[in-house]
Amino acid sequence: MKAVCALAVLFYLTGCGVTGGTRSNTLIGNSASQNTVTVSVSPSTATVLIGQTTQFSATVKNSSNTAVQWTVNGIAGGNSTVGTILASGVYTAPGRVPSAAISVSAASAADDTKSASASVNVMGYGGVLSWHSDLAISGQNLKETTLTHSNVNPTLFGKLTSYPLDDQAFAQPLYVAGVLFPGAGQHNAIYVATESNTMYAFDADGTASAPFWKKSLMPRAATPVDGTKTGGGAGGPITPRVGITGTPVIDGSSGTLFVVSVTQESSGQVQRLHALDITTGNEKFGGPVVIQATVSGTGAGSQHGQIAFDPTLQLQRSALSLINGVVYIEWASYQDWGNYHGWIMGYDASNLKQLRVWNATPNGRGGAVWMAGAPASADSSGNLYVVTGNGTFDANTGGKDYGDSLIKLTPNGTFSISDYFTPFDQANLSANDIDVGSSGLTLLFNQPGPNPNLGITAGKAGKIYVVDLNNMGKFQAGSDSQIVQSIPNALGSPQQTSDNNYSTAVYWNGNVYYIGNMDVVRQFQLSNGRLSGSPVDVGLSAYGYPGANMSVSSNGSGNGILWSIEASGQNVLHAYDANDISNELYNSDQNSGGRDHFGTAIRFTVPMVANGKVYVGGQTQLAIFGLL
Repeated sequence: MKAVCALAVLFYLTGCGVTGGTRSNTLIGNSASQNTVTVSVSPSTATVLIGQTTQFSATVKNSSNTAVQWTVNGIAGGNSTVGTILASGVYTAPGRVPSAAISVSAASAADDTKSASASVNVMGYGGVLSWHSDLAISGQNLKETTLTHSNVNPTLFGKLTSYPLDDQAFAQPLYVAGVLFPGAGQHNAIYVATESNTMYAFDADGTASAPFWKKSLMPRAATPVDGTKTGGGAGGPITPRVGITGTPVIDGSSGTLFVVSVTQESSGQVQRLHALDITTGNEKFGGPVVIQATVSGTGAGSQHGQIAFDPTLQLQRSALSLINGVVYIEWASYQDWGNYHGWIMGYDASNLKQLRVWNATPNGRGGAVWMAGAPASADSSGNLYVVTGNGTFDANTGGKDYGDSLIKLTPNGTFSISDYFTPFDQANLSANDIDVGSSGLTLLFNQPGPNPNLGITAGKAGKIYVVDLNNMGKFQAGSDSQIVQSIPNALGSPQQTSDNNYSTAVYWNGNVYYIGNMDVVRQFQLSNGRLSGSPVDVGLSAYGYPGANMSVSSNGSGNGILWSIEASGQNVLHAYDANDISNELYNSDQNSGGRDHFGTAIRFTVPMVANGKVYVGGQTQLAIFGLL
């Protein structure tokens, strides 16, 4: 009997005949499948904000040992660059959006050849993170779906609320969507800087009465600079205190706000670059760092062939910009006083290391970079574009001085000047304080016509300059015919030869807008790469000093609204139909009883539009406007 059984088992295992063989192979296959370890990971995909956590779970089948080994991009437990994961499956995203795709994997402890993976999308923060919204400084927000021509009117739109500030806010407010504040949850946030060196983070929707955080950027025993004593003691353009003047910039990929402060200390005036966590206000990357620099030169204030950056002479007025991981900062002067120069410095946004420095007039004087608060603009290749003010110019004869010029800087290790344009009458402009650099250089890409990439700016004389960014024209004696276009007496009062413009061009849907000093809103049209020689439309009421800077909101090419702040005594927020600026949709002075008044406004400031609301910084408050 045993032999028969053994024989039967032998035949069963080896297979006898076609039918028997097929059945035995099937049974063997089922047995192997039941004994093979399998691993699955849930969820298969996940999205997480930088620095935040998400939970993964791993399921192991066909093994009594259900433990797994977690890796991130093949690294056991992960690291600070790709994110970390605990044995429990809790993944913590890195503090910066990673450059590579992220994959979380779980391998069976029983059989490490068996594993499963999930993909992770690490997201940064979005919003209006810089002055005028983009690197071209176009001033347009094309994703505004709430505010329209039909609801921006005195009945439906107005002032919603305001937050008190401890000083003047010359800097444009910045907006970040969905910030996760510790202990407060997720909120849309608005960031505001003041001349008392204070940074605020407020609820952008106006639902919280107190700031999420408030941060003084002054060391102990330091104070803001006394603005009445700058400029050689005569008082400068910012009074009574000077602290944070240039608009900060936010790196959404790391949740970091970069800002420059100036303080009065026992050692004198000190300027610092800060990197603040947008969720807490805490300093990051070992900051702040004291701003110092030296370049070779024989110009004003030089010693032994070197010019040192002097924080008591240099006003940090321009907005900061973030270009290819580098924070760029520009400096002007206090009332053209002393041995000042135009300066530009670049700092690594990940560690605050100074990478490059440029001086506009190393063998001369002046050349301030202030642009009425605008930052350096930039193209897709990372070239920077700035406009300098009064100062020495000798670049046309082989020199290194670029007063009153439009300059293209290429950051190849250090800075190199790739191209420039200087008006033919630069000597007269400099001698009579008619700066070219009274506004930023707005970039207009992919235009029809022979010059697809254009730059547009206007100086204090009220002349508009349009240059080809691929061939800016350099200097030509006698005329500016080498550039794409120049339009004299385009802006400001015809009775003035100077102080006619401090407005940076805003672009939308083929239109370019300016508001010069003592002037109305002017709408020019761009066609085939050329600007209309005169406005195609004008506003109905004139602004006082200094005119206004603007922004545009729209839903793509529809519902375009041009916004401006009149800061010449009346302190009014204006909204115009961007297709027809003679049609004013709303202003904050229309309702009786001062319903929408927002206190004293600040010259050169920009109304910022985001997510159905308009934000206006002033001398004592941040006002929020929206649908009532």
